[in-house]
Amino acid sequence: MARKRKGRDISGWLVVDKPAGLTSTAVVNKVRWALDAKKAGHAGTLDPEATGVLAVALGEATKTVPYITDALKAYTFTIRLGQATNTDDAEGEVIATSDLRPDDETIKATFGAFIGDIMQVPPQFSAVKVDGERAYKKARDGEEMELAARPLWVEELLLIDRPDADHVVLEMTCGKGGYVRSIARDLGEALGCKAHVRSLRRIWSGPFQATDGVTLEQIDAAAKTTELDASIQPLEVGLQDLPEVRCLAESVTKLRNGNPASVIASGVEYGEEVWASFEGKAVAVGTYRGGEIQPTRVFVT
Repeated sequence: MARKRKGRDISGWLVVDKPAGLTSTAVVNKVRWALDAKKAGHAGTLDPEATGVLAVALGEATKTVPYITDALKAYTFTIRLGQATNTDDAEGEVIATSDLRPDDETIKATFGAFIGDIMQVPPQFSAVKVDGERAYKKARDGEEMELAARPLWVEELLLIDRPDADHVVLEMTCGKGGYVRSIARDLGEALGCKAHVRSLRRIWSGPFQATDGVTLEQIDAAAKTTELDASIQPLEVGLQDLPEVRCLAESVTKLRNGNPASVIASGVEYGEEVWASFEGKAVAVGTYRGGEIQPTRVFVT
């Protein structure tokens, strides 16, 4: 008989304003401990030195993680011109330098190659798997790898500040799987001046804003109490990019048992992925098939 997991049956989203110096996994573990939650996960890793939105899913909300992972995200980041590093950020060793410092107009003129559907090579120090092993582990051993380019959708890339000749502050909105460090590296190559990321902050991810995030200090102060419960957003927030259909009371049990059931829908196309609600609460995600849905994920709260 499987051992029952200890902790509170608590579901929803807690947005954390992640500080620099911690892994995303460490933050999730801190949240789980503070809330005494049975289950927790996150929607999109941030590098240890990055700050900003880390959306932590609790309980049944972990079933909605893929929809946040697939959503657009926005970052502000400062790049250091004139230096390339082996990690493509400030944590690495400088491997190349340049005295060239392009002006703002020259920098903005290169943005066209970084907007839309682009192909991006991950950094050598990344979590991409190579022959079953993380690339960063091989890179730490001094091994150089030919990493395959990956597709990325970049919605927008803006120059928002130029503190001095050596630094440029950019803002990027992109889809899932993007490496900001690769953008900085490739921008430096396109400009002929070398570059790496100096600092990075995720300002929003799907529906979640950094301004709504709780700090680690707040989490520590409220640990093992119910004080943080007021900051937990409903799991339904993670489904906002899917069309909503409504189900009647008699459909709830059918759907939660994994069976197709009737729903009330408007403007939904046959075969579209939707989420079904009853009295405003999520019951299931599934495929709409002319007046009913076939559930693929069910929520029990």
